[in-house]
Amino acid sequence: MSMEDVKTEEKLADEILNEEDAVSAENEIEGTEPTAEETASENGQNEEGSTKGDTAKKGFFGKKKDKPDPKDEKIEELTDRLQRSMAEFDNFRKRTEKEKSAMFEIGAKDIIERILPVVDNFERGLAAIPEEEKGSAFAEGMEKIYKQLMKSLEEAGVKPIEAVGQPFDPDFHNAVMHMEDESLGENVVAQELLKGYTYRDTVVRHSMVQVAN
Repeated sequence: MSMEDVKTEEKLADEILNEEDAVSAENEIEGTEPTAEETASENGQNEEGSTKGDTAKKGFFGKKKDKPDPKDEKIEELTDRLQRSMAEFDNFRKRTEKEKSAMFEIGAKDIIERILPVVDNFERGLAAIPEEEKGSAFAEGMEKIYKQLMKSLEEAGVKPIEAVGQPFDPDFHNAVMHMEDESLGENVVAQELLKGYTYRDTVVRHSMVQVAN
């Protein structure tokens, strides 16, 4: 083999190696950098995934907003029932207290009406004591019992109605007689025939009076 043949073979070998290196480099570049189609495809997939995620999120929160939580509904229902029960109980308590107070008033007035005739008899008995016996132990004992009874009635809210010398008032007085008396004005109570009483500003018994014309 001559020298020229050796040089020609070396030149061919170098060209072959250069071509193999170029192909290898091209393959490496293609493996690392995605093509435009691949990039577009990946972007589309990402956008589609993002859109689906956003739709899922919107759908999730939309359901939350449109459909209330059953626990909240139950709490609201129980709260409403509790408030209604409390209002009904408060009305029942007030009504019971009012009825109880009215029953107490009726019972107290009934007892006072039964006691007043006893007071009347006490006063008649004291007025019937002869003048010479008013200082006796019996008369003084009767006087003390009468005062004690009147004090107990006063503490309970029972008061006698003022009549003699007062203008006639049909709310407190019951006129059973009329008389001519120039010393008194017209429709003025001249005499008290039966004492009247009030219980807590309510008339228990009207005064029976004689009125001047």
